[in-house]
Amino acid sequence: MTHKPGRSRRRWVNALAATLALVLAGGGIAASQPSSDPIGPGDDPVFGLANGCYALKSEQSGKFVRRADGGYRADADTVGGAEAFRTHAAQLGRFMFYGKGGDMLAHDGKRAIVSTRDALPTTDWTLTHTDGTYAVTATANGNQLTAANGNMELTDPGVNPAGGRFVLTPAEGCATFPDSEVNATGKPLSGTGPNGEVRGFIDAHVHLDANLFIGGQVHCGTPFDPQGITVALRDCADHGEDGMPALLENILSHGTPVAEHDTTGWPTFKDWPSHDSLTHEQTYYRWVERAWRGGLRVFTNLLVNNRVLCDVYPLKNRSCNDMDTIRAQAEQVRQMQDYIDAQYGGPGRGWFRIVRSPEEVRKVASEGKLAVTMGIETSELFGCSIRNDVPQCNEADIDRGLDEVYAMGVRQMVVTHKFDNAFGGVRFDPGIQGIAVNAGNFLGTGKFWQAEACTTPEHDNPLLSVGDGPAEVLSALPPGVTTPVYPSGPLCNTRGLTKLGEHMIRGMMDRGMIVDLDHMSVKTAEDTLRILEKVKYSGVVSTHSWTDPLNYKRIYALGGFVAAYASGLNSDPKKDSFVSAWRKARADRSEDYYYGFGYGADTNGFGPQAQPREDADTNPLQYPYKTFDGGTTMDRQRTGERVFDVNKDGVAQYGLIPDWIADMRIAAGKDGDKMIEDMSRGAEAYLQMWERVAK
Repeated sequence: MTHKPGRSRRRWVNALAATLALVLAGGGIAASQPSSDPIGPGDDPVFGLANGCYALKSEQSGKFVRRADGGYRADADTVGGAEAFRTHAAQLGRFMFYGKGGDMLAHDGKRAIVSTRDALPTTDWTLTHTDGTYAVTATANGNQLTAANGNMELTDPGVNPAGGRFVLTPAEGCATFPDSEVNATGKPLSGTGPNGEVRGFIDAHVHLDANLFIGGQVHCGTPFDPQGITVALRDCADHGEDGMPALLENILSHGTPVAEHDTTGWPTFKDWPSHDSLTHEQTYYRWVERAWRGGLRVFTNLLVNNRVLCDVYPLKNRSCNDMDTIRAQAEQVRQMQDYIDAQYGGPGRGWFRIVRSPEEVRKVASEGKLAVTMGIETSELFGCSIRNDVPQCNEADIDRGLDEVYAMGVRQMVVTHKFDNAFGGVRFDPGIQGIAVNAGNFLGTGKFWQAEACTTPEHDNPLLSVGDGPAEVLSALPPGVTTPVYPSGPLCNTRGLTKLGEHMIRGMMDRGMIVDLDHMSVKTAEDTLRILEKVKYSGVVSTHSWTDPLNYKRIYALGGFVAAYASGLNSDPKKDSFVSAWRKARADRSEDYYYGFGYGADTNGFGPQAQPREDADTNPLQYPYKTFDGGTTMDRQRTGERVFDVNKDGVAQYGLIPDWIADMRIAAGKDGDKMIEDMSRGAEAYLQMWERVAK
């Protein structure tokens, strides 16, 4: 989770100000346009039902289930008189029965079977198959769907076993279950290049599970939901009907506590997602699928949290503890893999594959699927905060923590983030937002950042004195606190890598893990690089432009990897942009190692996404376009009634990442082909770096 200077420079100060203000202040599913042909059934009699079209028939009576009187009856003589259900896979082995008019088979939480247009947990059914028939049980309570004398009801398991056996008969005329379209046609890139290399893009820094961070109620929406898109992409309840109560969203995204936005969500999505809306979900699974179909091959999901902001924010439904949050997010990633598998007809059939080793990445890539790696970015990993210079953890805590997260599948970690911790000093946030984060540093550690004149060309971001900050931030501090005054000029955090930090780095190296230099102070990064250089350890990265760029040459010299923050595109070499970041990194590359470039989108991490290219109005990306390998045609992405266009919307959500990459060919001018080539080599470059250190 990070923040970039520029248009969004006030976001961290605004976040703290908004949380303080909050402390002080104390519909039915519409049918979608078909996104694609339904996925064909697999061989498994349960999993293979996914997205099929069926009628339910009672085996005992031979009668079909139809809609009647606000519910359902099993008294239709033919399949033509039955309700034709689309079987949406809610999870592996679980289904929703979606009727022709958008009504769903449901129960009332007790015994009655009802019809509803609301995607509720009571529409979720678990199916088991025995000797050609199915038992249908309510996932919420385990009671069995039963037909008796034409009536439908829930009964306790075993009460009426004969009445609880059903046959699923193929039907016609089913409605399409609502979901986002992908708008990509063609076979995803599979196999490897002529020299065995993986071809495709890498996102080295993204936050798929932000719906669970900062107490679980800061972020609106989830990357998936068993009950579908109408539940997954809902606005936050506290945003009200017109967005006016959405204080955090309004200040973060609009710079004012008084703003409105349309909170409807599906199917209109009038105001969100947006490239600069920082509390709404942007990595819905179908959007990630579009990125994969557009050439993404490695997706590094960083588990993320911020305890200090969680403690201050008044709305929460879960623990603020970093490790509790990391565990929950890791579990959600596994559930998402299962959910995508369920859409494709069973375990292992989906395109989203969690990997733990380079070997697994190569296998997944050869199958034409997306390799999902896991990392961590949080301020107090393993409880290793500091309080008045006293570490709150020891070496044994670090060893246990490393063993736990390694077993969890984590292979890449940010060691310091936002606040100084027991491992070392942090790279300052610049400008006004730096005042807010510095206040958070005081609240979390008992001290403000300590700065001094830098003694090397590298430097941390410039600092403003805390006393110059907005009143909202200063009011968060205890009365009578003396705030620091910082000199002008390049400054460095006085804190470097601690002994516990060295133990952490060496522990990561012992396990073949990847060290991310981002968010380390100049001194912490220097101390870390010296340890890595002494043993020529290649497992070092910068994933979203949060280390001094002068460190790039040393990263590359070790055989490490650099990915730049996925910022806007600009062809003017005098202006900072993703194109200029690529040119800088390319100049620093080492000829001793395979070179490729990556991006770190930081999606869902309080980092704005790329805005439209400045000259897109006069020189737009043309739709449809071909992916870099020529194998897939990408058209404008549609979700519900909204059609997204990178020329107008920028990267409003993750499904526009391929469009943003295609747009690089225009932004980089005569270097466009070279830039796309380097991007397409990013996954392999990261993979080779990992292979040099993996245990």
